Amino acid sequence: MAISDENNPTMIKPTNVQGGAGMGTRKFGGVETRNNRRALGVINQNLVGGAHPFPCVVNKRGLSEANGRCDKNLPIPAHRPITRKFAAQIASSHQHRSEENKKAKIASEEFSIWEDIPLTDVEENEAAKDQPVPMSLELTETVPNDNKNQMEVEMEDILEENIIDIDGDDAKNPLAVVEYVQDLFASYRKMEGCSCVSPDYMAQQFDINERMRSILIDWLIEVHHKFELREETLFLTVNLIDRFLEKQGVVRKKLQLVGLVAMLLACKYEEVSVPLVEDLVFISDKAYSRKEILEMERMMLNTLQFNMSVPTAYVFMRRYLKAAQSDRKLELLSFFLVELCLVEYAMLKFPPSFIAAAAIYTAQTTLYGVQQWSKTCEWHTSYSEDQLMECSRSIVSYHQKAATGKLTGVHRKYSTSKFGYAAKCEPAHFLVQTQQQ
Repeated sequence: MAISDENNPTMIKPTNVQGGAGMGTRKFGGVETRNNRRALGVINQNLVGGAHPFPCVVNKRGLSEANGRCDKNLPIPAHRPITRKFAAQIASSHQHRSEENKKAKIASEEFSIWEDIPLTDVEENEAAKDQPVPMSLELTETVPNDNKNQMEVEMEDILEENIIDIDGDDAKNPLAVVEYVQDLFASYRKMEGCSCVSPDYMAQQFDINERMRSILIDWLIEVHHKFELREETLFLTVNLIDRFLEKQGVVRKKLQLVGLVAMLLACKYEEVSVPLVEDLVFISDKAYSRKEILEMERMMLNTLQFNMSVPTAYVFMRRYLKAAQSDRKLELLSFFLVELCLVEYAMLKFPPSFIAAAAIYTAQTTLYGVQQWSKTCEWHTSYSEDQLMECSRSIVSYHQKAATGKLTGVHRKYSTSKFGYAAKCEPAHFLVQTQQQ
């Protein structure tokens, strides 16, 4: 540490920290630097006379060894109170400042904590400015409780997960309709209530039951896959079947006809290339004629009042997968799980948006082995992790038995390379085990 000396022009002359008269300035490298230290003689005078105390010990920046100027890049240490013995050691260090080795020895041997009576705050301030305290003697600055609480709140804000703008990258894509996509999905959420059916509508049917419905949909999933139809066609097909069966009684031998006509209508609404009526006659093994298919088509449209524009789970799947920042693997597994839900009659108690969110949450848990639902997903779906847990556990149970029994159409479909062997992923058993415990 550099000490001011009259014989050394590069040293900084002492100055009164209280801005007393007679204290000047020097220029170093074209920069005017104010003298910022007191002479040791003044400190010795203060040992007797005292001065008005400062409210606290002043922190002082370290000085660069190269030119003795204040280096603003150095940290500001907080110093201990200075005692009389410590001031005497500083004066001794001033007398031997020309011997650098001896000065280093004094600094290492003589600095210690003393139990003597501390000086006044002014004396502590002045002595602290002429000699830095080693790091081992520094005290951590006390932070008031109010400041601590404010710092904790600020840290929570920093660590809190931010909601990602999932539409920012599509601002220049006219097909993404970024300007009103939020309003669009808000409208879908209102409309989905009209597209849902009663979860116990099957009780009104006199000749068919839940099991027959599951068999029909499992078969239609295979037909949909063989015809290589669009994904939204399958979801609309199932929706048309349930809405029609809720309003119209059907005998057992006509149930397959209802499924075929529902797929034909969904293809006309969603597909560019629509299967021919003769194709439907062929895949039904000629169980129904062309005339019967057209008559059922007319009956179904009249029963549904030509209402084909309904938001299905597929619409919400695409939006929620974007919020989840999914990759191809997560996307395929999510669709595998949501198609398992199409077969299950018990899942009709959940709206399409809820099933879509639960399928994606379950897929994330299955792939990553931990329960996770980001703030972005929660904000865009409006469903929390706790709300999805019950439905997610049901989906895991469907995943566990997907390869067993007679209804294995979805499992076979997603066990191919085209769908990334998504069906072969190990189910998230720990979700069901947590419920059992």
